[in-house]
Amino acid sequence: MKIIYKNIVMEIEENQRVRDVFIEKLEEDKNIIACKVNNEIKSLNYELKENDQIELIDTSTRDGGRIYTRGLLFIMAKAFKELYPELLLTVNYQLSNSMLCEIHKTIPTEELINNVKQKMQEIIDRNIEIKRVEMSKQEAIEFMEKENTIIGKMQIENQEKSTFSLYFCEEYYNYFYGVMPISTGYIRLFDIMKYNDGFLIRYPDKKSPNEIKEYKETKKLLSSLKEYEDIYRILGLYTLDKVNKMIREGREKELILLSEALHEKKISQIADKIAQNKNKRIILIAGPSSSGKTTFAKRLGIQLRLNGLKPKTISVDNYFVERDQTPIDELGNYNFEALEAVDLKLFNSHLVKLLNGEEVEMPKFNFKEGHKEYNGDKMSLADDEILVIEGIHCLNDKLTPEIPKEQKFKIYISALTVLNIDYYNRISTTDTRVIRRTVRDNQFRSYDAEKTLATWYSVSEGEEKNIFPFQEEADVMFNTSLIYELNVLREYAIPLYESISKDSPEYSEAKRLCRFLKYFEPIGIENVPKNSLLQEFIGKGIFDY
Repeated sequence: MKIIYKNIVMEIEENQRVRDVFIEKLEEDKNIIACKVNNEIKSLNYELKENDQIELIDTSTRDGGRIYTRGLLFIMAKAFKELYPELLLTVNYQLSNSMLCEIHKTIPTEELINNVKQKMQEIIDRNIEIKRVEMSKQEAIEFMEKENTIIGKMQIENQEKSTFSLYFCEEYYNYFYGVMPISTGYIRLFDIMKYNDGFLIRYPDKKSPNEIKEYKETKKLLSSLKEYEDIYRILGLYTLDKVNKMIREGREKELILLSEALHEKKISQIADKIAQNKNKRIILIAGPSSSGKTTFAKRLGIQLRLNGLKPKTISVDNYFVERDQTPIDELGNYNFEALEAVDLKLFNSHLVKLLNGEEVEMPKFNFKEGHKEYNGDKMSLADDEILVIEGIHCLNDKLTPEIPKEQKFKIYISALTVLNIDYYNRISTTDTRVIRRTVRDNQFRSYDAEKTLATWYSVSEGEEKNIFPFQEEADVMFNTSLIYELNVLREYAIPLYESISKDSPEYSEAKRLCRFLKYFEPIGIENVPKNSLLQEFIGKGIFDY
């Protein structure tokens, strides 16, 4: 029969798997870990069919990186099961190309870490098959009763799933969401190190798939994640099944009020901290795309006014350089995300004058024509007024070199998701943000989901260069995630993802996100408070955007 690979028609024997047909390529490139078949992510065990279009996926890609990490965590879990079956593990969140894991009520010793690392390497060296086993829901119920386990039970509770699957490796089994490597030998590089009260499982960067880079501390980020995790654990809301159960019991309003109260409390604390330091005259807010910066700034402004401070806002976007001075990226396109795209001299001159009590005429950037315009919009700063500036470079001191550090207060915000599907399957912060952006783009920018997903990679590249390296420079961090938000956004996002054609390069990502969202019990929009940060993406709130 015939298949298509790199736009070339290949003739192959029937009933062959991808790994059989491409065995030479797999031996040549050890980073190949999965494949795309007709724009769907599949394992290398996929049995090829007539006219299938094949793309091999390596660990330098977004999907390949996810599969590598998933396989590594599976091997870690198997090693713990064999060495310390009585211990309960949790995979908490990602920190600098690592997953932070903890052991329930136990602080790991160096001896334990070394034993697990050695066992993991043994499992990898044996190159044991990892096999996906699919069952009907009735078969799954019988299996769970026989094994006395609840592993993967959310699949049974999910009304939109008709089957149940687990991954087996010898006698060990576990549930992992998504495609897995076909054997343990595909995991070539890893490290495990003791960290605080838990440990880090470390893996290669997608851009450097053949090395594990030095770990970079992110203490402020970790502290912010830990704070939210501790609060939700106290409330008993640390996994998705707990949240779904609360919704099924008709307690979604209680869930929403708890989550929103946490936001209000944290914003109030940040405003109090700013007000206590009279030297702070400029608030600089930065965060990745779809973090909710606009609503956060508005709600912070309300809290500042209660502290006797009147916020005035400046948009960095109005200080772009003239179009003919805009830097060019490696593809020959205008690079509006580069720091050099900002007229730093004019921007800092205006800030200094405002802080000195002078009046300035504010520019308005005409994006269509590519230049700044002046329309008589004057600004000055009174003693009880404070500047609020939001932009991707706000944590980078090179944006405001003329302003003394003691006058700046920096805030980093992001949707730092701490809710997990279960103990091993975490909910990605990036997934939360891309779902937010998909809904917002459709609601307010007339973009379809395909366009949002197609541009997300370049957005992420800009964040990695211009935002994430400076996040630890922040004076405070604010976590904009809401524990119930995906339960609301699913009703908007699922139809958008389902509308993407199978022929689209974005189909596999849309399908993954669609399946993921169907795990969340729905919550109606009418339950979301009008001042909620979530309203920035669904557009039913009281703030003007």
